[in-house]
Amino acid sequence: MIRIAELKLPLSAVPYHPDNHTEYAPQEALSQLAAQRLGLQPAAIAQLQVHKRSFDARKSELLAVYIVDVTLAEPAQEAVLLQRFAADSHVNPTPDMAWHPVGQAPADMQDRPVVVGFGPCGIFAALVLAQMGFKPIVLERGKTVRQRTKDTWGLWRKRRLTPESNVQFGEGGAGTFSDGKLYSQIKDPRHLGRKVMQEFVTYGAPPEILFTAHPHIGTFKLVKVVEGIREEIVRLGGEIRFEQKVTDVLVEGDARQLVGLQVLDQASGERYTLPTRHAVMALGHSSRDTFAMFYERGVAMEAKPFSVGFRIEHPQSVIDRARWGKDAGHPLLGAADYKLVHHAKNGRAVYSFCMCPGGTVVAATSEPERVVTNGMSQYSRAERNANAGMVCAINPEDYPQDAESFAWAFGGKTYGVEAQAPGAFHPLSGIVLQRQLESKAYLLGGQNYSAPGQLVGDFVAGTPSTAFGHVEPSYKPGITLGDLHQALPAYAIEAMREALPAFGKKIRGYDMRDAILTGVETRTSSPVKIGRGADFQSDNTRGLYPAGEGASYAGGILSAGVDGIKVGEAVACAILGLPVPSSGPRGSGAAL
Repeated sequence: MIRIAELKLPLSAVPYHPDNHTEYAPQEALSQLAAQRLGLQPAAIAQLQVHKRSFDARKSELLAVYIVDVTLAEPAQEAVLLQRFAADSHVNPTPDMAWHPVGQAPADMQDRPVVVGFGPCGIFAALVLAQMGFKPIVLERGKTVRQRTKDTWGLWRKRRLTPESNVQFGEGGAGTFSDGKLYSQIKDPRHLGRKVMQEFVTYGAPPEILFTAHPHIGTFKLVKVVEGIREEIVRLGGEIRFEQKVTDVLVEGDARQLVGLQVLDQASGERYTLPTRHAVMALGHSSRDTFAMFYERGVAMEAKPFSVGFRIEHPQSVIDRARWGKDAGHPLLGAADYKLVHHAKNGRAVYSFCMCPGGTVVAATSEPERVVTNGMSQYSRAERNANAGMVCAINPEDYPQDAESFAWAFGGKTYGVEAQAPGAFHPLSGIVLQRQLESKAYLLGGQNYSAPGQLVGDFVAGTPSTAFGHVEPSYKPGITLGDLHQALPAYAIEAMREALPAFGKKIRGYDMRDAILTGVETRTSSPVKIGRGADFQSDNTRGLYPAGEGASYAGGILSAGVDGIKVGEAVACAILGLPVPSSGPRGSGAAL
């Protein structure tokens, strides 16, 4: 097949059925465009399939932009055409996007691999291991996704936090309570993201996520998908244990070979040792106690940059008009999103993070007497407000490095910070800052899990807010209005006050006076990076596979799923004595 990019049609040419909200590919129009692009008659196109569809709103007439795969009526023409268009970046052979297992488990396999954490990364590590016959054991500290949902609503409706079952912990991971974005900026030369998407569709996700440019799934649909994948892992011989918290890692010898995990069954209170020489650590970015345990056990890790800020809410209609213009409200376009960045005079970058069209701001803490915000959307994206994180980038230079701060944050432990070299950054110091900010937000909110908030106009002017305007906040259990300048470091407040009018010039109405800021957003990414080599194993602990967002190798559902596939393959290769597949750059992934 031949892949052709940049085929453009007016929005009015895209078929749409309003009764069942279904979009159809304009096959005839696309076939004509594809034939014209290749210098052929339309009859020469035997079959056409849409690979990707996006929208271009940069000009007065909004355009639908397609990437298509075509099969020719005369297959022999394909090589000739590809040679003719060799210099054209928009005409290429369709790549093989199928996932190919690296091997199959031996019949006499004794040591079953373990996957710790059952968010997107752990789910796909376990799934590919199960599909290759390795029958993984999954340990998830939280509860099943439906019980977890009930516990999460307990915080939102009744101000009752369950520390091991909430937005951060439990089946499905933190991405379950988000917008469910399924796109990423990672390099993916093996098309593993397609594997993630196809598995989602197999287990109940809408098929259109396979071709829309910015697909998303939403919380309620993701619940069904997660349950379906769990059942498939079990059907293939895997085992999934909920409420199982890893409290220690057991290593032997100078090579620091992993030989087992110490586990607490949180339902029964029983502690036990699980022997294993291969453990995928798909922890998520909020597993602070496990990061501290790793540090105590000498696992190689370092502090890394992340971002802090607030959630900002506008009427979705304001964003739609700014982004779609006269086409705002068209059912094909749905609720508009945005992506913004501003480089402030004080050297700080302020940017939008995890934008949730037609969504809500949610309470996302996992620790008592702390307040954290996040955003969430259903698949319909039909709520009245748009929200996004508006965050300021920070670096390890900004983190506390003193024994008093560490002792406060870690219940009396200082983890040797007082003995570190001048100018060094303790691996756990980002957690200290997160806890400081989250505790301050809890106090500013009234010490009952309400969040502190302020109107944008008052925030820019530096005056406390006393009443809401036209924008009704969505955060539950509630917002306490006041002055947010106390909620973040001064450099972040300065940069964000400067950024808001700049963003208003890019999106009309963004800096409207009664838009609402809700604090604080601190879980933008993991505060630590756990080093790993080309074999995906820890830099200094054999058999330990740091993975996903918690180890800083992913940022969002899709990239975490892709990393889970890579790490699952690496475990299989280690057991089978095979080289790990080449995956291109192993960077940290891109936060969404």
